[in-house]
Amino acid sequence: MKTLLAKLFLFGIAMALFASCKKDDAIDTFQGGTAPVLTASVTGNIPLSYATAGNTALTLNWTNPNYMFKSGISSQNVSYLIEIDTTGSNFTNPNRQTVSVSPGLSITFTQSQFNDYLLNQLSLAPGVQHNIEIRITASINSVKATSLRSNVLKFTATPYAIPPKVQPPASGQLFLIGGDPKLNAWGNPVPTPRLQFTQVTPTLYTITVQMSGGDNTINTNQYLFIPVNGDWSHKYATKATLNPTETGGGFGYDFSNNFPGPSSPGTYTITVDFQKGKYTVVKQ
Repeated sequence: MKTLLAKLFLFGIAMALFASCKKDDAIDTFQGGTAPVLTASVTGNIPLSYATAGNTALTLNWTNPNYMFKSGISSQNVSYLIEIDTTGSNFTNPNRQTVSVSPGLSITFTQSQFNDYLLNQLSLAPGVQHNIEIRITASINSVKATSLRSNVLKFTATPYAIPPKVQPPASGQLFLIGGDPKLNAWGNPVPTPRLQFTQVTPTLYTITVQMSGGDNTINTNQYLFIPVNGDWSHKYATKATLNPTETGGGFGYDFSNNFPGPSSPGTYTITVDFQKGKYTVVKQ
């Protein structure tokens, strides 16, 4: 009798485990969902103004995609990726603005925030009306196979000019100096026009120079930008929190760290963008 009861007990455990496995299989069977429907608080033109920068520019809302599994509606986290791009780019622009939301079914942008997207991410000209498009893609835990894309909303927007993140030199001149002998080995003043930047716009400067490359040491491979040739009282430099690399990064006025030089010799174009507070270094 005891042997029979033991067998029945083991059989019951086996059946419970089998049922549990079948249930897990059902949960893992993805059945799809419904593409989210995207709507906005405004139509046509998105209001943007420096005077009302803190006001709402746009609120986006979207429907729940109601992802379904064989066992029913998913209770897993749904993530959303908002894309903002210029009309005609078909969301292939590498500079398009993306914003992640998880979880949630809405997001609000201030005029300052949206204006920053247009100016600094999409690099659109201020004071000019632009045609832009917005869409959203839903997914479960960012798994591509579960992606569902919304309808596309079309708008116009005119970004406004904002003060540059770093104040450009008042003289409209900028000079390159560094430990590299090709950059005058920290000798100040530097020879011009070879080590003088070209002013492209009031906030954009560029220079193309030969650099020796090598170890990133202060005496041989680091450099600075100075606003007055022959004067060490002020400089444009970087700092560790801006994560500067040999290809560029952030900078500021009278910061403490030199810019890291390139690791290999060659001709480089350095572009200094005071509007964005960033510099780039590109080997030619």
